[in-house]
Amino acid sequence: MARISVLTDDVSLSEPSMVEGFPGVGLVGKIAADHLVEEFEMTHYANVYCDGIPEVAVYRENDAELQPPVRIYADEDRDLLVLQSDVPVRPDAAGELADCLASWFEELSVTPLYLSGIPREKEGTVPSLYGLGTGEGVDIVADVGIEAPHETGLVSGPTGVLLSNAVESGRTAVGLVVESDPRFPDPEAARVLIKEGIEPLTGLDVPVDDLVERAEQIRQAKDRLAKRMQEAGEESTQARPIGMYQ
Repeated sequence: MARISVLTDDVSLSEPSMVEGFPGVGLVGKIAADHLVEEFEMTHYANVYCDGIPEVAVYRENDAELQPPVRIYADEDRDLLVLQSDVPVRPDAAGELADCLASWFEELSVTPLYLSGIPREKEGTVPSLYGLGTGEGVDIVADVGIEAPHETGLVSGPTGVLLSNAVESGRTAVGLVVESDPRFPDPEAARVLIKEGIEPLTGLDVPVDDLVERAEQIRQAKDRLAKRMQEAGEESTQARPIGMYQ
């Protein structure tokens, strides 16, 4: 049974945005989510427990405290939540997670921002970003000038399940899709997600100089997880074109 275990009563939120960071193509969502947590020194706010989430304990460099692999962080001053995952999550587990999150979203009036990469080979240009939405999310995306996608496609993996749940229930949600390297961690695509997507949607100013300067270090740190995601198939969050007549 899915549940969200809140760890502190000291954080007060008012209609927060929540950035989701499940691993996927280029690890763009995870890199962006991890960067927000680190840059803003966000508070470990809640743990997420759900059938299908691997029963593992995570530890950090120079930190003896064990943590579950899926966690939620909060920043009261910025009215911001981040869902951080250190493991692939099966789509069937994401369905239960979506049902659990739904009531929690309604209670806190959360607007979720779901992140995904669409595989594109690098051509030396800045990756393109596209916006999607359900409910009021369609207008939210349009109001900040994020372009709609130029082709027909779908979002799969756990992020696709969460978006599907929002479509079915008619809840407001936003999806951001960025062109990403299909083979390696892609900090540049994560930077575009932050600067062209998350910033205008939340009204925040997110420093990314460190993200760019540490791009190679980030690639090396995330490379093992990226390879696991390539092997995970449907567990990997990604957007992909499907063609008009498929």
